[in-house]
Amino acid sequence: MTPITPTAPVYCPLWRRLIALVYDLLAVVAIVMVVGYICQRATGGTLITSDGHAHIAWWYQPLQALVVSAYFVASWMRGGQTLGMRPWHIRVTAANGSPLMFGQALIRLAAAALPLLLLGLAPWIGTRGALWAVAIAWSVWFGVAAFDARRRTVHDVMARTVLQIRTSR
Repeated sequence: MTPITPTAPVYCPLWRRLIALVYDLLAVVAIVMVVGYICQRATGGTLITSDGHAHIAWWYQPLQALVVSAYFVASWMRGGQTLGMRPWHIRVTAANGSPLMFGQALIRLAAAALPLLLLGLAPWIGTRGALWAVAIAWSVWFGVAAFDARRRTVHDVMARTVLQIRTSR
């Protein structure tokens, strides 16, 4: 009988994480479209009204944020993978390799979404400037992984999580 020796974890490189994120973006767009369709049907087509200026129901954007957040948290809690992480064999775990706790998933989600608060600068620096601010903030957020020994992003550091790659079947 050969002894089983534990192997060192293989941490996910930044490029692989970003490609998985593009896959997840497609899933998020699909989720947003389905929720939007359901809300349009439920409101009889009055979800968005216009009198020369578009008006969106006050509850619609928070609902979308809640549903998208639920997708990420549920995916991380149920197996540690989103749809985008699966084809790339990426799994998010606690720093010690155990599955994520609910609190860690929430911290990770909130920390990853934190740069979106910069959209609030739009009245002062314009929509384009606010979008650039978010893009720059996320570049820093993810760029940290290029210098971290375990390839962690800012939200991974805050939530005490890591992304590992499954190397064998």
